[in-house]
Amino acid sequence: MTLSPVFINFTYIISAILFIYGLKMLGHPDTARRGNLLSAIGMFIAVVVTLFAHEIVRFEYIVAGMLAGAIIGALAARMVAMTSMPEMVALFNGSGGAASLLVGWAVLYDELRPTVGVADGVLQTAVADASTFTLVTVMLSILIGGVTASGSVIAYAKLAEKMNSAAIVFSGQRIVNSLILLGIVVSAVMFTLDPAIGSMWFWMLLGLALLLGVMAVIPIGGADMPVVISLLNSYSGLAACAAGFAIGNNLLIVAGSTVGAAGMILTSIMCKAMNRSLANVLFSGFGAAKQASKVEGEAKPINVDDAYLILESASSVVFVPGYGMAVAQAQHVVRELGELLEKNGCEVNFAIHPVAGRMPGHMNVLLAEANVPYEQLVEMDDINPRLPNTDVAIVIGANDVVNPAAREDENSPIYGMPIINVDHARTVFVLKRSMGSGFSGVDNPLFFGENTRMLFGDAKQSISGLVAAFKG
Repeated sequence: MTLSPVFINFTYIISAILFIYGLKMLGHPDTARRGNLLSAIGMFIAVVVTLFAHEIVRFEYIVAGMLAGAIIGALAARMVAMTSMPEMVALFNGSGGAASLLVGWAVLYDELRPTVGVADGVLQTAVADASTFTLVTVMLSILIGGVTASGSVIAYAKLAEKMNSAAIVFSGQRIVNSLILLGIVVSAVMFTLDPAIGSMWFWMLLGLALLLGVMAVIPIGGADMPVVISLLNSYSGLAACAAGFAIGNNLLIVAGSTVGAAGMILTSIMCKAMNRSLANVLFSGFGAAKQASKVEGEAKPINVDDAYLILESASSVVFVPGYGMAVAQAQHVVRELGELLEKNGCEVNFAIHPVAGRMPGHMNVLLAEANVPYEQLVEMDDINPRLPNTDVAIVIGANDVVNPAAREDENSPIYGMPIINVDHARTVFVLKRSMGSGFSGVDNPLFFGENTRMLFGDAKQSISGLVAAFKG
């Protein structure tokens, strides 16, 4: 059965509406589950309808692909830890880019494949000819998809610490990148002028696109990784949009452009949260040009029993979660401690920095998993004015986003980045395993503050000890 193009496009419109409305509902925890379900229904409808388009391949391949994807997705959902979620998101972005690259490549092969027929009893071969528009969209899907795929692999390796997470820079790096870009433009133009399967210019374009993805991500490291994740997410959407134009699929164009625009908006929010431009993030090489002033002082350790006595008499407490909370998987005991503090007559809030963790919204995801009330999550700009009147600020594994050097040390690589001013609270508890620096590699003078107490050890065990003390 083959459906009419009019019906298919009408169904695509319904799916697009479900996508957009579902995306809007994701903006609030109360409606996020329904929004996710609506978007999934929209995608299911789109897939089913597309299966009945006359261009589709045999159903055996479709079913096999769906089963393989379902198995991989289920295993990933069950086995990947929350601390590894940023790496998985990076791989998702890369998979989207690779898929768009392959779609563009397939379209190119289909358009340029010679056709063989019989005319007047003579076997003849006709040379296919693709339109300039098709060639341009195919080149874009291959270019953006290739950059996204290889760049995401590097982002994954950095996040998983399978390679040096710091910025990798070298003399003449911008010149090399400029030459790669020039090579891409020349290859794309030459291929468009003389398209052919197996063309040298095509292979040059593909290779240079993959190389550009690597070169674009290696100079980015440290605290800039959330920006990289959101930017690669945007690239994957743009690649899908280009692939949609290449194959003439309206829904793919809508979905890809939506993802691309959302990723760009999120990237802009991340850059604003760090008080840096996107160009600075992409081309400066984090931490390569500046060296923070040496931090000296004496830390003041505290044990669980003494920390309990201070919290027991506190009337206001602000938790500041960071990646260390994810590593310790302490979000559930943190929520339990918050509930016990509230029962003790204490006002409890959670201060969330936009770039805390390894990807955008990392802390929100962890706290939502632990059923922390959404009303207690307070953004950085709203919590900072309250901190001078806060009895205790509890920093759980956060580092760069609470580092006073961002305000005070002009030589620091993170100077100018807005932070959560926990040092303005009356007392600060910092829960860490050691005095080590954060992901950016910048030392934190907060650890030596007069009002700071270091509660060393595993965050989950330390918080569990405080919970036990409150339960008596």
